[in-house]
Amino acid sequence: MRNMVIIGSGPAGLTAAVYAARANLSPLLIEGKEPGGQLTLTTLVENYPGFPEGIMGPQLMEDMRAQAKRFGTEIVNGYVHSVKLTEKPFRVYYADQEIKAKTVVISTGSSAKLIGLESEIKLMGHGVSTCATCDGFFFRGKEIAVVGGGDSAMEEATFLTKFATKVSLIHRRDTLRASKIMQDRALANDKIKFIWNTIVEDVEGTKDTGVTGLKLRNLKTQEPSQIKLDGLFVAIGHNPNTEIFKGQITLDDRGHIITQPNSTRTNIPGVFACGDVQDPVFRQAITAAGTGCMAAIEAERWLEH
Repeated sequence: MRNMVIIGSGPAGLTAAVYAARANLSPLLIEGKEPGGQLTLTTLVENYPGFPEGIMGPQLMEDMRAQAKRFGTEIVNGYVHSVKLTEKPFRVYYADQEIKAKTVVISTGSSAKLIGLESEIKLMGHGVSTCATCDGFFFRGKEIAVVGGGDSAMEEATFLTKFATKVSLIHRRDTLRASKIMQDRALANDKIKFIWNTIVEDVEGTKDTGVTGLKLRNLKTQEPSQIKLDGLFVAIGHNPNTEIFKGQITLDDRGHIITQPNSTRTNIPGVFACGDVQDPVFRQAITAAGTGCMAAIEAERWLEH
């Protein structure tokens, strides 16, 4: 029987582990499919407080992991494939193991939807990004592209005009899904150029050069084309990793876990959620870490009472 099982090992899960371990709860953390979460896909992180020169994403996660272990967190490399949260004690399953737990902290994060190109994955963190807030600064004075047609694409493109000299917004249709206000804002920005009815077929460049250009194809005319630029931001949405919780935990219409106001409590007493899995708005390492701290403190108090 475990006091606490933490599912997921991004900034939220590892911060929860640090706080829970320091409270002598001896938490078990199960890392998941992407140990370290989305930060392991980034290169330099410059907006995490305490690192004036910045820190590499994988290094930051490695340091957090070492800190959690130092205080007594047991970390296992495994993927949770099912849970039973409707009866006590809770049960968490990974590989062929069944773990019983008094409290569960869900920090399974979300995964950015990708176009699905080999070159896109190869150049992730080397000119390809899924987060304008994280990486926009690196493209000061450069030309970049954003792929997408929803609110997040309009928001990212508009935000990126603070840094880039030109932003090409590539959309596979000739109408946008984004809300009217977001569309108007992007269409009125003279730094944003719209490329309609078009898909990205390949991302050009190497890890050494970064992104150098894109190969495009117009879906109406089938005409291929090529543009030279320095970066690609993929803004076609995120999928919260909540498949295994459906039917047990209350989710919103996009699949994020709904937590109570000013809290990480879910609809099940003793089950808490933190990080991107319950945050469709900010999705930053620092906000994820903050909610991880909240989840551990709330779980500790719940166990006491």
